[in-house]
Amino acid sequence: MGLLLKVFVPLLGLVLAFYFYSAPENFSEEMLRGKRVIVTGASSGIGEQMAYHLARMEAHLLLTARTEAKLQKVVERCLELGAASARYVSGSMEDTTFPEVVVKEAENTWGGLDMLILNHIGHSYFNYFNGDVEHIRKLLETNFLSYVAMTVSALPMLKESEGSIVVVSSLAGKAPGPFAAPYSATKFALDGFFSSLRQEFIIDNTNVSITLCILGYIDTESAVRSVSHAIRVTPAPKEECALEIIKSGVLRQRELHYPPWTMGSVLLLRAIAPDFLDSLIRSSYNVENIRRAQPTGQ
Repeated sequence: MGLLLKVFVPLLGLVLAFYFYSAPENFSEEMLRGKRVIVTGASSGIGEQMAYHLARMEAHLLLTARTEAKLQKVVERCLELGAASARYVSGSMEDTTFPEVVVKEAENTWGGLDMLILNHIGHSYFNYFNGDVEHIRKLLETNFLSYVAMTVSALPMLKESEGSIVVVSSLAGKAPGPFAAPYSATKFALDGFFSSLRQEFIIDNTNVSITLCILGYIDTESAVRSVSHAIRVTPAPKEECALEIIKSGVLRQRELHYPPWTMGSVLLLRAIAPDFLDSLIRSSYNVENIRRAQPTGQ
């Protein structure tokens, strides 16, 4: 069985990667030149790398995140890299009024919007679920409801420009593993809402694309710090991941799976052999390195 898994899973991934990515490449950086783009969660990790790629492509950028000092440095770097313009709005998505503030800034600055990239996440623990329902409520506000609120605010401008919505999600929202129940719940919510909204856009002939980005383990500082002690997997590079997200949005793809060979294999197994997949996922964890948190109320 061990040999079968070592051969079968990589082979399956290669076949799926070829299937999904063998179409002629038609992306060019000129597609972003002069485009007006909001990137959330842009002070670090994948969001920061997306900002740098977009700057090299000469886009207009509005960046958001919680930490103003980090955003200032990212904006400065974007201008050095050639961004048509770059500015920021700092604040927390836990504030229910903040999504509208960000979109209003784009409207006042540019008078329109071409791409909305939703990438921010709230802090969540990596551990056994401890019964903290309030934590899930707060996480849903940041990881899900703020995405909806920003989309609602930005939609009139995106309809006018026939633009794109890019939703950065996770494998945890398709094939969940242990120790991330609150986080996984928010990612499933994104899939449900935006996949349903896409259907409505098609019915109404609304020419706004929605791309859902299903990401695996990426080598961002926060991800590595949170899970590296427990996962026997090598993370994929955030720079390449960020570029693939941008490409998928520009090309108006339905979904991005990154890294493609891993995500393709997992999603196929989820459909045809879910119990087998669950056992594979569990076997990839160093469970002995997970310290069970104290249950809420005790």
